[in-house]
Amino acid sequence: MQIRGGSSGSRFGCLRLVAETGRRRLLALGLGCLAAAGQAPLSLPFLTMIALGGGFWLLQQGAAPRPFWLGWLFGVGYFAASLFWIVEPFLVEPERHGWMAPFALVLIAGGFAVFWALAFSLAARVAGRMCAWRGVLAFASAMAAVELLRTYLLTGFPWALVGHVWVGWAPMHLAAWIGPVGLSFVTLLLSAGAAHALVQRAWPNLGALAVLGIALFATGAWQASRPTPDAAGAPVVRLVQPNAEQHLKWDPDHALSFFERMLAFSAAPGEGGGPRPDLIVWPENAVVQVLNRAETWLDHIAAAASGVPVIFGIQRLDDADRARNALVVMGPGGTVDATYDKHHLVPFGEYLPLAAYFDLVGQKLLGQGMGLGYVPGPGAQVLELPGRLGRALPLICYEGIFPHNIAAAPARPDFMVLITNDAWFGELAGPYQHLAQARLRAVEFGLPMVRVANTGVSAVIDARGRVMAEIPLGQAGWRDVPLPRPLSATFYSRTGDWPMGFLLAALLAGLGLIGRRRPIDASAPSL
Repeated sequence: MQIRGGSSGSRFGCLRLVAETGRRRLLALGLGCLAAAGQAPLSLPFLTMIALGGGFWLLQQGAAPRPFWLGWLFGVGYFAASLFWIVEPFLVEPERHGWMAPFALVLIAGGFAVFWALAFSLAARVAGRMCAWRGVLAFASAMAAVELLRTYLLTGFPWALVGHVWVGWAPMHLAAWIGPVGLSFVTLLLSAGAAHALVQRAWPNLGALAVLGIALFATGAWQASRPTPDAAGAPVVRLVQPNAEQHLKWDPDHALSFFERMLAFSAAPGEGGGPRPDLIVWPENAVVQVLNRAETWLDHIAAAASGVPVIFGIQRLDDADRARNALVVMGPGGTVDATYDKHHLVPFGEYLPLAAYFDLVGQKLLGQGMGLGYVPGPGAQVLELPGRLGRALPLICYEGIFPHNIAAAPARPDFMVLITNDAWFGELAGPYQHLAQARLRAVEFGLPMVRVANTGVSAVIDARGRVMAEIPLGQAGWRDVPLPRPLSATFYSRTGDWPMGFLLAALLAGLGLIGRRRPIDASAPSL
């Protein structure tokens, strides 16, 4: 009887452990989803902080699942909720590509969650069984470090960084000093610190964190309120948004009507009876003919612009007949004055990594090659525009999510011009998150941005990250907007991510070194 009872108790104990582990897994997944609420378009950063604090609390408990899987589940929830729009490109032609949509989301969410899994593991290892405030620092440092790694590794994908939740809020302006990874670190530090203080009922510590948070808000608000250079007499830029639906954009029966729509918008008189603009900007791949064979199209653009320079997106073939995704500056005389080729291409979207291998596989399996897509341009450029427009840094779509693409410019421009086709991203979260990152780039570098999107959101953003004017998502139209002035070069524009990377490495190394030198207190919590 004793043996039977013991066996039964053991079984029930195992069942309770399995049930508890399952609840913790679901909680980690749910908290990850909640953490995504801070990203556009919801933009609720305090929910993100609550969720991050909850993730740290789960890690602090030290029970199953292990830190790696806990972080992975938390990351899966976060990236699935933040990047669900990644399925939209596969739904443009659902009959051909729709079956791939769920696999894309699973691979994206599960793949990027590995970064957070590594961060949870690193934080647990560095913190050890010692002072839980070391755990707070370890958690914030490890998470920010993998966000920095995600920005650069394998060409990088710094979309939905934790720090992006502050776009539109006062702390966003701290990015002029510490950049997006610095914003992530501060957010994680406050979130984990508050969670620890609440659990331990360390009210003085919680009060200190509240004071720090208020100080950061106040500093950001002060930075936002500082005066910007007077824009009186500034050149006027016309944004042209054709709202060409992606599934119709390249259709011969519709492409011409979209082109004629842009011509009509470009030829319109000045907004509100004002003068004609000094510059007209069309979106990415606005002209569906390749530049090498687009003479007639260019003549129509020049006629509509009536002597106003035009920036537009178009594909072109180089001397080796390789395709490039290009931005063209057409001068007042209707000539192509400058060309910029996109250099930071989208993996699997604009080029195929390990293309030679996949091409060979395609030939073996399908009897044909997979295609090589675009080839990258030589790098960042600054274009001298005619008249009083000054110097512009061109960016094409995906390039605008990387601060280091702007830092790589050979000279400081007067403004950034980003052309994009966000029709690929649908109408829910993707376009708004892309716009949010454009606003953050303006703050980081103290530069205004002219952003023109095929289906929206097109906007002029000043050097403080404020949207001065916009054309909403899903609407066709045009706007004439005075071009804001740039600010002085920011600290972040001079240093990039190096100071933050050095700080995070020093913190993690220092915490690990302290852990090796001090004896382990087995009665202390595991983080």
